[in-house]
Amino acid sequence: MAKARRVFVCRSCGGAQMRWMGKCPDCGGWDTLEEQVIDPAASKDTQKGLVAAWGELTEGAAAGSTGTAIARPISEVTADDAPTARLPSGINEFDRVLGGETIKGLVPGSAVLIGGEPGIGKSTLLLQAAGAWARTARVLYVSSEESATQVAMRMQRLCGKSERATGRQSDSGDKNLFVLSDTNLARIVEQTRKVAPAVLIIDSIQMIYNPTLPAGPGSITQLRRCCSELVYLAKLSGIAVVLVGHVTKDGQLAGPRLLEHLVDAVLSFDGDRHHSHRIVRAVKNRFGATLELGLFEMTGSGLREVPEGGHVSAMAGNEPRPGSAVCPVITGTRCLMVELQALTATGFLGAAKRKSSGLDSNRLAMLIAVLEGHAGLRLADRDVFASSVGGVKVQEPASDLALLLAIAGAHYKRSLAGATATVGEVGLGGEVRGVTQLEQRVREAARLGYKHLLVPGGAAASKLPRIAGIELIPIKNVDAAIQQLT
Repeated sequence: MAKARRVFVCRSCGGAQMRWMGKCPDCGGWDTLEEQVIDPAASKDTQKGLVAAWGELTEGAAAGSTGTAIARPISEVTADDAPTARLPSGINEFDRVLGGETIKGLVPGSAVLIGGEPGIGKSTLLLQAAGAWARTARVLYVSSEESATQVAMRMQRLCGKSERATGRQSDSGDKNLFVLSDTNLARIVEQTRKVAPAVLIIDSIQMIYNPTLPAGPGSITQLRRCCSELVYLAKLSGIAVVLVGHVTKDGQLAGPRLLEHLVDAVLSFDGDRHHSHRIVRAVKNRFGATLELGLFEMTGSGLREVPEGGHVSAMAGNEPRPGSAVCPVITGTRCLMVELQALTATGFLGAAKRKSSGLDSNRLAMLIAVLEGHAGLRLADRDVFASSVGGVKVQEPASDLALLLAIAGAHYKRSLAGATATVGEVGLGGEVRGVTQLEQRVREAARLGYKHLLVPGGAAASKLPRIAGIELIPIKNVDAAIQQLT
């Protein structure tokens, strides 16, 4: 019988070393090596583990799933073997991020990982989604950090007495939602077999442990084994598994990135706990686009959807302000009107600050250089601060012109005319270049009541169909753009 051996595993990259070192030789992280006990007997059949007998105990398991896999020609593998009916939660913003062309929602047999900072609202979102899924299918909510009573109290607060009084939360939804407070993976798998849910929610994966392993909960060994067995459970039984993961101070999922490679989709739940807006975006998605995002607002009764981004967009009719510009930004299949703000303050020559929030700092430095080189602005001794309003991260170059005008407006104490938006990419030569999906941006600006839109001058702008209610102003270079400031 092989003896257990001790190794030191890096919690950042997962690399194993035979002795402790202050610096990991694989990733260069300091003080990241942790002692782990490796038992060769426990590592056998790591993928099946506790769910090896699932196919024998559960009716309706995939044929041959418990046997040896056989290689087949790809022409014999048809898409009809895979489940096609998604499980929509009824929360449109959440279903949008999960993906799908006509019917959006959770794919049966998939594994989804949701990460976010503590207190951001991950449990609230999943409990609301569980209540919606329970109206049409069985759902098992496993809470490793709260008792079943606490989960029931939270569910009562989210549903509200008024909804229960009016019958909006049906009895079938209450009967189909099962709650389990446990951290033992063996007991969780056994309860899953008995309940036979369509959706299994684990909140959170860091607290789940496999009793056959000597490592503690949250360690790299436990995370790898528990996550792999839950993913195998999803593929074998057709149950959609949703995992909640903690994040580190750097905003990364706790532990190495092996969890992101094991699952089918990774969703990031962003936002500031001091503000009400929340954003769900897809970092990885095998069943949909990774550019989609869902918008929510945290209220006293849970998360509320923000339709069409109405509460994070800069609505038309606001008073013109120096240092502010609005840009139509494309995120996935939707267009959001995002307000970009800038502020210039007295700094020190050679030590001027360049700070940004929700924007690319390298792009900000480039636009400041363009303003100094082609527009004659002296910003070398000025501190420049820039941010996007509403918590939306703006990365695409189409927002260059809006950010440039916000900086120039803050410097000159001038602003764009009321109900004016701007879009365009700025080159190092001071020219304004064309952007993609320009017609969609123009239509969204017109729908929200904007009267003027600064667009890149050229053939693309001239070919746009005339849209009632909005005037397109072609801009060829930076000097022409700054002339629009009044």
